[in-house]
Amino acid sequence: MNLFITYLFRNPQYFLIWLLVVVFSICCHEFMHAWVALRQGDPTAADAGHLTLNPFKQMGWMSLFMLALCGIAWGAVPVRPSMMRHRHSDALVSFAGPATNLGLFLIFGFIFYLCRRAEIQNSAAYQLLFLGSMLNLVLFLFNMLPIPGFDGFSILSSFWPRLREFHSEWLTGVYFIIFFLVFLSFDYLWAAAEYLLALWIHGLNVIFGA
Repeated sequence: MNLFITYLFRNPQYFLIWLLVVVFSICCHEFMHAWVALRQGDPTAADAGHLTLNPFKQMGWMSLFMLALCGIAWGAVPVRPSMMRHRHSDALVSFAGPATNLGLFLIFGFIFYLCRRAEIQNSAAYQLLFLGSMLNLVLFLFNMLPIPGFDGFSILSSFWPRLREFHSEWLTGVYFIIFFLVFLSFDYLWAAAEYLLALWIHGLNVIFGA
C-alpha cells in the first residue's frame, strides 16, 4: 500500500485539496468544541488559545505530519466538564464538533449540487467540493461512534453516566479492537457517505428541480 504522500508526485492537485479540506474541517470541528465549552461555562480551551482556526494550535505538528504522510489527522481541545453549567453541557460540547462537520457537509454538498447543475465538473473547485462533502460526512459518522475517546461516547455517557463505570482497562482493549476494525472498514464509511451525499443531491433536485 502506497503512502498518501506519494500523491504529491502522482496527483499533486488531489494531494493539496485533501490537505486543505482535512485541515479546514478539523480546525472548524475543534473550534466549535472550544466555543461551545466557553458558552457552557468552561473557559479551559479558550484560555489555552483554541478559539482559532490555526492548524498548529488545533492539530499540532505531529497530526499535520501524519496528514501529509498518511492522509489522516486529528485534533483535540482540553475541556473540564466539572466547570460546565449543567449535566448535559458535556454532551452539547461533544456534539458541537460533529454537528459542525454535518453542517459543512450540507454547505459543501449544496454548492457541489450547484456546480453539477451548471455542468462545472472538471475543475479543482468541483473536486474540492466533492471531497469537502464526503470528508465532513465521514468525520461526522466517525466521531459519533460510541467508542471511548470519541464524541459519540461522551454524548452517550452524558445521558447514561454508568457507562463510564464500565470503562475499565480490559474494556478499553475491547474498544481499541473495535476502533481498529472500524478503521479497517473506512471504505464502508466512505461508501455510506457517498450514498448519503447522493440522497442529499436527490433531495435538492426534488426541491429545486432536476
